Amino acid sequence: MLGTWLAKGSPHFPWQGANQHITYISDIGASSWGYPLFIAGSAVAVVIFDIAFISERWLRHKGRLAHNYSKSEKILSVFAIIFAIIGALGLIFLTIFNTNLHPTVHASMLVVFIAGYIISAIFICAEYQRLGIHFREHRILRISFWIKLTFIFVELGLAIAFGVLQYKHQDNVSAVLEWTISLIYIFYIWSFIIDFLPAIHTKNKADRFLPPHRAEDDEMAMNTQAAGNMTGGPVYSSGGYRNGEVDSYGTQQPVAQGGLYNPNQGDVVAPSRNF
Repeated sequence: MLGTWLAKGSPHFPWQGANQHITYISDIGASSWGYPLFIAGSAVAVVIFDIAFISERWLRHKGRLAHNYSKSEKILSVFAIIFAIIGALGLIFLTIFNTNLHPTVHASMLVVFIAGYIISAIFICAEYQRLGIHFREHRILRISFWIKLTFIFVELGLAIAFGVLQYKHQDNVSAVLEWTISLIYIFYIWSFIIDFLPAIHTKNKADRFLPPHRAEDDEMAMNTQAAGNMTGGPVYSSGGYRNGEVDSYGTQQPVAQGGLYNPNQGDVVAPSRNF
């Protein structure tokens, strides 16, 4: 849209301010040639972006991406999707109700669009912060977290400055900020590419992330094996026999409850803290 406006000689539209030399995106979108392009481009962009949010949730559920460890993380992800959809609807409606014929509705939908995606970014940023704690070995989660956090602060600051400048009728400067906000938003969309990179290596089921309870069970099994190796291999009951082994009198020995019995020392060894 910006390229086409420049190619047409940077025309001044009737609905612009008299001293406005830099056009708003919405001013171009209200023109006869920019209106269909504005609607189509915005709709395609936000629909694809929202599909990316939903796909991210599905890939985590399937183990193609790192699983959520708690319900709170899943709730944060769902809220991120909901507010992303709200932001998408705001953008679609602001393109339909153009600034020339419906300035009030257009301005309201602009607020919905910006607020929806900033709030969505806050929720997904909180989710990634928690994922980074559980999966410290995956640097990509921390990188994604910092990108999203930066987007929140930068876009929020620019949105506040944009509103103040519009209130003071500083149209040229506020128009520059509007274009800046939109370009940063595009980079924010592209940043989600790095979130999907791990899914490239988890196409086979054997390479996928284990659910939290499976991962904990595997870790416990490894700790149990390590504890058995430290005590000489098998686990013994208090009578010097292996747990469940039948003694010389034909009596099956009970499983030791207080810890691991070491036949060389004749006492009970406390279990590892990892159990």
